[in-house]
Amino acid sequence: MKHTRNLKAHKLDWLESIRSYFFWEPNRAAMGRYGTKMVTTYRADIEQARRTRLRRRRATFVALILTLTIGALISGVLLWRYLFSDLPVLPQPEELWEVNREVSIELVDMDGTRLLQRGPLYGEAVNPEDLPDYIVQAFIAAEDRRFYEHDGADFFAIFRAAFANWRAGTTVQGGSTLTQQVIKNLVLTPEQTLRRKAQEVRLAMQLEGRMSKNEILSLYLNRIFLGNRSFGIDAAAETYFGKEPEDLTLAEVTFIAALPKAPSRMVADPDLVDARERQRYILSQMVNEGFITLEEAQAASEEPIEFVPGQSDNPLLEHVADYVHDELEQLLPEIPPDAVVTITIDLAAQEAAHAALQETIESEGHDRGARNGAAMVMGADGRILAMVGGLDYAQSQFNRATQAMRQPGSSFKAFVYAAAMESGLHPYTVRVDEHREVARDWSPRNYTGRYVGPVRLRDALANSINTVAAQLTMEVGADNVVEMAHRLGVGTDLEPYPSIALGSDETTLFDLVRAYGAFARNGDRLDPFLIQRVENTRGDVIYERTNYPPARVLNERVVEDMNEMLGRVVTRGSGRRALIDGWTVAGKTGTTQNWRDAWFIGYTSQVIAGVWLGNDENEPMERVTGGSLPAQVWHDMMSDILQGYTPTPLPGIGRRDNLSDEQLARVDFYNELGDAFLAAQPTQVAVLSSQQARQ
Repeated sequence: MKHTRNLKAHKLDWLESIRSYFFWEPNRAAMGRYGTKMVTTYRADIEQARRTRLRRRRATFVALILTLTIGALISGVLLWRYLFSDLPVLPQPEELWEVNREVSIELVDMDGTRLLQRGPLYGEAVNPEDLPDYIVQAFIAAEDRRFYEHDGADFFAIFRAAFANWRAGTTVQGGSTLTQQVIKNLVLTPEQTLRRKAQEVRLAMQLEGRMSKNEILSLYLNRIFLGNRSFGIDAAAETYFGKEPEDLTLAEVTFIAALPKAPSRMVADPDLVDARERQRYILSQMVNEGFITLEEAQAASEEPIEFVPGQSDNPLLEHVADYVHDELEQLLPEIPPDAVVTITIDLAAQEAAHAALQETIESEGHDRGARNGAAMVMGADGRILAMVGGLDYAQSQFNRATQAMRQPGSSFKAFVYAAAMESGLHPYTVRVDEHREVARDWSPRNYTGRYVGPVRLRDALANSINTVAAQLTMEVGADNVVEMAHRLGVGTDLEPYPSIALGSDETTLFDLVRAYGAFARNGDRLDPFLIQRVENTRGDVIYERTNYPPARVLNERVVEDMNEMLGRVVTRGSGRRALIDGWTVAGKTGTTQNWRDAWFIGYTSQVIAGVWLGNDENEPMERVTGGSLPAQVWHDMMSDILQGYTPTPLPGIGRRDNLSDEQLARVDFYNELGDAFLAAQPTQVAVLSSQQARQ
């Protein structure tokens, strides 16, 4: 038999072998060992067996392919779910300015000068297009040289960094673009895992589709953390060098650009070793990219880094900051995380009030059991100029000017007399100072325990005679006295008991100062405010106070009568320590039972202020009256504060009432009667002019 030689079987292509294994053709001649065709006799049983084996092989092949395909699909789905099942939703571009921002409240005065910073410092938003080129170039050279070429993720940089990290056995390089860093800092967590990296890449590519390169760069430059509580180039420039970003030198810019790698660690090193090494790397990259010359890089690397002294928060404004935060919660539905709040505080007035309070307490107060105090100063236009909530915020955050509920004592008598004047009485109206039961089981006593008989109302108020105040309260009605106090601005709850005449219900220093403002404002209610404007760091105005017509709460005659009487308190009565040369001053002292509280609330035509002295534990002081230490504090702080004002008179002080001849004759009669009564009791007169004057 003649054999036909063909290609050897072991030379067959491996794919052909697989095909022949699974797809054998029955009419094809069998091949011998050496590739020769073999002639065989056809047998049906053998052919059937071969066909059965072929079907089994094909079924196995299909099952294998299906298994691999399904396995790949399942693995892909599981991997995708692992990587992206908890993928955060990318916020809208405008929301990225606020997302994941710690609440920061920056307080500035009316001139824009920073007073205090609560929380991180974000600075003002800057536009990269408004900055010198070398500032933007420094960050691009440091973090992402191909920023303008990629679409959010630089896969070449990622693979390069992965290979370098694999060779080193640790993380030595990062492949994140600026866009990825924005995503990592604002949207994702800082964990270093495959999942977080995959999510970072995906979200970065989404962000590139929503925002321009300049917008992304602006986000980066304004939101990146640069150490020392500073976020963004503007805050860092101010914190480290006391400059605006556009005024930074090349050395200063490249130093700041070096910080994102490890800001806290780098700035903590007094020698700045790592920061300077990173700075030199950035300068070399800027040279390689053609941003600067080699000479410029050399000069910048040799320039010393000199920080400005750190600006610590002013401890005198901590109570103010707490009050601002509470006010923001009332004014706004939500406090912006980067609030810049313009407040009305006058720092010089704040310092004068605190200094006067501290000096008086330390020099005299401690020896007399007065360990703490508070002060409030308001302009006649409503601006809160000073708020001293206590001597030391570090020891106690309780604000005694706005939160402490204390009995006002005789300082509340201003509202009693205002109600009496409104009912038709006058300063020259006479009442009898005598022991009497003005209400059931209540007979008020004077501070001295003595009584002076017939007395004009102006003298009764000047010398803080309790019996006359109680009589007036019963005459006009305790309800009307409470209504008057509320109308003028006292916001606390008051009960119309007869004892309200002597200030038995508690209120705050803030409310008392506000209420006295109506006398200084010629009858217009004083509506104090501390917050003038609220913005965010991008300059968007979120709130601005609107001026509105004041509420008229007293008529002109009542104001003049009250000013005349309260002015006499300072010139001839219990508040003489508050008198300031060259100024018309009016006010009222207040002292509570057992000398637990001592007050002086006073005003000029332009400034209203109040002082409280006492103890947090409500312990009594040693005969500290409102006319003693509080009046002295008021005098000392106002002497400094009023230096920036021009004296103007208060309506009613120094006037002579427009009285008829009959009324004048009646006044002269009671004057002579009162003088005769006092002449018959010389000891009592001495007591009234000395001990009661201290009240």
